[in-house]
Amino acid sequence: MHNLLNDKKVAIIGAGPVGLTMAKLLQQNGVEVSVYERDKDSKTRIWGGTLDLHAGSGQEALKKAGLLEKYYENALPMGVNIADEHAKILSTTEITPENQFDNPEINRNDLRNLLLDSLKTGTVIWDGKLTNLEESNGKWLLQFDNIPDETADFVIIANGGMSKARYYVNETEVEDTGTFIIQGDIPKPEVNCPEFYHLCGGKRLMAAYKGNLLVANPYNSGALTYGIIFKKPEEWSHENQLNFQNPDEIIKFFLNRFSDWAEVYKELFRETKFFVGLPTRKLPLNKPWKTDRPLPITLIGDSAHLMPPFAGQGVNTGLVDTLTLSENLFNGKFETIEAAINDYEQKMFVYASEAQSASSENEIEMQDPDFSFMKFIH
Repeated sequence: MHNLLNDKKVAIIGAGPVGLTMAKLLQQNGVEVSVYERDKDSKTRIWGGTLDLHAGSGQEALKKAGLLEKYYENALPMGVNIADEHAKILSTTEITPENQFDNPEINRNDLRNLLLDSLKTGTVIWDGKLTNLEESNGKWLLQFDNIPDETADFVIIANGGMSKARYYVNETEVEDTGTFIIQGDIPKPEVNCPEFYHLCGGKRLMAAYKGNLLVANPYNSGALTYGIIFKKPEEWSHENQLNFQNPDEIIKFFLNRFSDWAEVYKELFRETKFFVGLPTRKLPLNKPWKTDRPLPITLIGDSAHLMPPFAGQGVNTGLVDTLTLSENLFNGKFETIEAAINDYEQKMFVYASEAQSASSENEIEMQDPDFSFMKFIH
């Protein structure tokens, strides 16, 4: 097989699902690759709700990596309950033999461990926050906090939308999209918030009323995780005005915002001991990337095309990146690494722009005070 990376060392920055999948696809083709991750070790808890990899996109990358069956073993097919503000179930979507593999939910750490177990021992270098990247004697010189300098022939940036390393390729600024999400989780929900846990009925639960949206999953590695989604208040023009170090302040904020919702929702808020708040952001694809790169380097995943999570496309689009780029590197159609990268980026701009547009359209709908998940789902 034609391999543009023979005798080349590849450095991937970021050990998220996209970076680790890229590493696996490279190792399958005999490439020497190291992944550098700022997390202290593999046990570092990744905050956030479950991920669902879609048939036809994210799942195709895992299939190519030989990991699709392991994903199915570790993921949970989940139905959906849509409720109103009075905690009345309006609609239920059940899991069937036909749809069970469409997009089952997986805990983020479980997905990381699945990918790590597939890689050669020592592939990921932990506690390695990249601080500088420059050309030196025909190679990339990578400098880190806490670990020694490294060199590589080809660098793939996969460490998220707020990455500073991506400026070597793309200087476009990240934009806030106008929505704010507050995430909370409750361990042992069957004990700590039994009424809400019962309302979920073993399914993801969604509710929307007067511009406040709730999305919850009762099964996230022993915890119930949920997100509250709302249009960012105008008075938060510069900074959000909540102190996330003070859970009582967030609970008070929710009890006020959800004052006309049923008590079962208020139980959920009162039992939450830890919150994270984040504005939704987008990395636009409306400007060309740098063409004067001194050595092979590119972006994949959120580093390339950060988007709000309102179409379920973020990680799935990133996994399509891994397929597209790896295919170009090994299919024999390109004479140089740079040509393979250029073709990947042209294709990525098209499909990632479509995914961003779908997410933006959904976000506009969801900001409408009359928005209903009933319309959204059906």
